Amino acid sequence: MREKITTLGFDADDTLWHNEHLFRLTEDRFAELLAEYTDPQGLKDRLLNAEKRNILHYGYGIKSFTLSMIETAIEVTDRRVPASVVAQILDAGREILNEPATPLPYVLETLKAVKDHYRLVMITKGDLFDQERKATGSGLDRYFDALEIVSEKTPETYETLFRRHGTGAQEAMMIGNSLKSDVLPALAAGSYGTHVPFGQTRALEEADVPETSDRFYQIDHIGKVPELLARITA
Repeated sequence: MREKITTLGFDADDTLWHNEHLFRLTEDRFAELLAEYTDPQGLKDRLLNAEKRNILHYGYGIKSFTLSMIETAIEVTDRRVPASVVAQILDAGREILNEPATPLPYVLETLKAVKDHYRLVMITKGDLFDQERKATGSGLDRYFDALEIVSEKTPETYETLFRRHGTGAQEAMMIGNSLKSDVLPALAAGSYGTHVPFGQTRALEEADVPETSDRFYQIDHIGKVPELLARITA
């Protein structure tokens, strides 16, 4: 039976452009700043715990990450973190915010290939201003019918967005590098979920591959999206 897909949702960070490596580099710099107070792995574990706590208050994104670094620095120094270190942490956060969003390989070719055949929606988490900046600065916004910046990606999120921008979740596919945010909740909403692995994945986004869904796909890179769609809808 021929499957019908009318809408494609694309994650942004580490699906359309590089992002995770900036966080990893900043974490390494953070560890160097606090090397005299704790070991690097212990610091990163405490930072991850702070991030998990703070998501509920600050959401996702660079600003939340920066606040979590400052909070962790206060904790590991027993509230004696030097002002100069706090200043350098703030500088590191601003540097990420100023990084250009450069499209990953195959992204432009893929968006051009599918744009005239599907409704395209960029669905991303994070800071509103930062994600809007990257969408515009990358030049990719011109290929999308809509940009949705959400606080969390849940089955309800995908049900709402694919109804708003298409013909419903059943006739939509979500494409992204995070199993936890892009694939599993989209599958739960009744959509297709396509995983595009991207080397490094944030610990906050780790999840197991779904073993039983007949709407789950995994491809080597985003350039294989048109081929996958042709196979599903043939």
